[in-house]
Amino acid sequence: MSSIRPVFYVSDGTGITAETIGHSLLTQFSGFRFLTDRISFVDEPDKAREARDRIVAAGLEHSTRPIVVNTCVDPQLSAILAESGALMLDVFEPFIEPLERELNEPRQPRVGHAHGIVDFETYHRRINAMNYALTHDDGIAVSYDEADVILVGVSRAGKTPTCVYLALHYGIRAANYPLTDSDLESDRLPARLKPYRRKLFGLTIDPERLAQIRQERRPNSNYARLETCKREVQAAETMFQMERIPTLSTTHTSIEEISSKVLTTLGLQREMF
Repeated sequence: MSSIRPVFYVSDGTGITAETIGHSLLTQFSGFRFLTDRISFVDEPDKAREARDRIVAAGLEHSTRPIVVNTCVDPQLSAILAESGALMLDVFEPFIEPLERELNEPRQPRVGHAHGIVDFETYHRRINAMNYALTHDDGIAVSYDEADVILVGVSRAGKTPTCVYLALHYGIRAANYPLTDSDLESDRLPARLKPYRRKLFGLTIDPERLAQIRQERRPNSNYARLETCKREVQAAETMFQMERIPTLSTTHTSIEEISSKVLTTLGLQREMF
């Protein structure tokens, strides 16, 4: 069996729920290379057939059975997707029958109905947090006064995706600060970060893994050299230790786990949307 497995997150909405749950499941299996693809807003039969055909094509290309993590609420759409022959993981299915028995009422499988309960206050907080994360990415912001958390680490340690996840799922205003060569010359915090010590959380990463990530971004550059990665990671970890900044390695840690650790450590409790 091929070690490459195509995985599709399919939803009649954004697909964030399917992707979040699917990613958490896949992190439990390290012997495979998962090629993931999100197919959003599959809310009518024609779109379901298009998704089915993409899934079939991926299976043929890689000579293996695709995996589908599905959050479509309409059984007709799910049935069309199942025609692909993929392993179907229907996120809602295990819970529907017990809920029907408990509530003594059958489900109403209307597309979009699952997303119909909207708290506009939390929705706007999430959107504002996302805008904050994007405008405070890679140290481009002048002030972090309104930040809930500032993630600090070397380039490509996982800061940006974690900030986006915190904003999108928890409404957390997360900024990130990449440590530059000049920052790493000292084992003390950069001047810009000193006023916000209580908001800081450090992310580190195994140098070999960091070199792999950077090699994909800038092949054969000094930036991607293992020696460079070792030097930067060691200097950053020394800084975190000297300044007593809470730190977590992202090497084998999912974004969900990183985010949970950040929230717990800094006491940032928010309801998940």
